Amino acid sequence: MTTTRQFQEIPTTTLADLLGREQVLDLGIRSLWSPVPRVAGPAYTVSCSPGDNLMLHAAIHRAPSGSVVVVESGDLRFALAGGNVCAVAQRRGIAAFVVDGVIRDLAEVREAGFPVFARGVVPIPGTKAAVRPLNERVRCGGAAVDPGDVVVADEEGVVVVPADRREEILAAARTKLAKEAEESLDEWEAAHRARIDKILAEGGFAGGSEGGTAGGTAGGFEG
Repeated sequence: MTTTRQFQEIPTTTLADLLGREQVLDLGIRSLWSPVPRVAGPAYTVSCSPGDNLMLHAAIHRAPSGSVVVVESGDLRFALAGGNVCAVAQRRGIAAFVVDGVIRDLAEVREAGFPVFARGVVPIPGTKAAVRPLNERVRCGGAAVDPGDVVVADEEGVVVVPADRREEILAAARTKLAKEAEESLDEWEAAHRARIDKILAEGGFAGGSEGGTAGGTAGGFEG
């Protein structure tokens, strides 16, 4: 049976190849410190009103151990969490925060080694007043995230694996990685060049195969 922990062995680049653009959060949501370990866990979803962080503060006491807390906010003016909130989340076994917004106390978070993927850091906190439901569908970084979806995050970015596809995607990812591991760079280069040259020929490219020029542009091709 597939568990979310098994996705820690799968790079986000591999998952992105299999799932496509819609399941990848936009590039503004990145790890706030490095080197960050790859994290994977079921999504526990939170929606915060602009300027308010109440529901994230509520979620750290309710999210199951091993979960990735995913927050919809989009507000860059006020911090959703700080050092103590991250420390409590870490102590309770939460794997990471993935936040469409900003946090504060980055030095504390970095020192503790708690993974936070967010849009940045700002020193002023939000208010705590707006009550919203927890663990319902949210949008984070442009991607829809449902409770229980598998969230995988590393230095390359954040990918969301729909819960009903996790066995299929894990199997496909392992097959892809195994195939890539068996292929030498020489083999990859030959196949890559053949594919690129075929596309170029079909597109009417007139440049030479070795160091030629086309339209006055220096030849040569980088993969």
